[in-house]
Amino acid sequence: MRGPPTLLSSQLAVNVLDASSLLAAFGALGIAVVLFAETGLLVGFFLPGDSLLFTAGLLCVPGDHKGPHLVLWQVLLASLAGALAGAQVGYLLGRSGGRALLARNKRKALTEGAARAEELLAKYGQGKAIVLARFIPVVRTVLNPMAGMLGVPQRTFTFWQVLGGTVWTVGVVLAGYALGSSVPNIDRYLLPIIGLVVIVSVMPIALELLRARKAARRGGGGA
Repeated sequence: MRGPPTLLSSQLAVNVLDASSLLAAFGALGIAVVLFAETGLLVGFFLPGDSLLFTAGLLCVPGDHKGPHLVLWQVLLASLAGALAGAQVGYLLGRSGGRALLARNKRKALTEGAARAEELLAKYGQGKAIVLARFIPVVRTVLNPMAGMLGVPQRTFTFWQVLGGTVWTVGVVLAGYALGSSVPNIDRYLLPIIGLVVIVSVMPIALELLRARKAARRGGGGA
């Protein structure tokens, strides 16, 4: 006869693409690890940073939840630690050998994200691009090593990534907390809300792909 599931078994069964599953298994520590991987390691581009932060904010609201109850200051601290440390590591990896890392990775999403990151740097300048990238999935993964590869000064990168990372993490967590505080029994609507957050977070990429496709058609038609 099987006994009750252990903490280890629940952690092994976690779905890394599901914010609720990650938070239930690892709590605030999981936020730090996921954001570090998403912003610092190219392999983490698929992780749910936006929905994880928003869901964590919702689960910090006092009351009965179907999911775990989190502590707001712990969530904010873990979010900042993971996002800021991850971005700095990504920058250092890019400066030491980023082109080789990107060349070895054949994933289309990363290739397109790298192109978008380089375009942001060229169009908006270093500071604004580093801040804006925090709000665009995949781009926030590849812009950090791209900044290192393209020779952005470390002091400049550090200042703007700390500013952008703070605005992104604190803003999204507090947005979730504010919504949870204003809507009773918000956890009943958790799945649709997470779905909406995911849709909103991928809209910049979808719009950029649509723009690139239209530009390619115009270029092909003019040939």
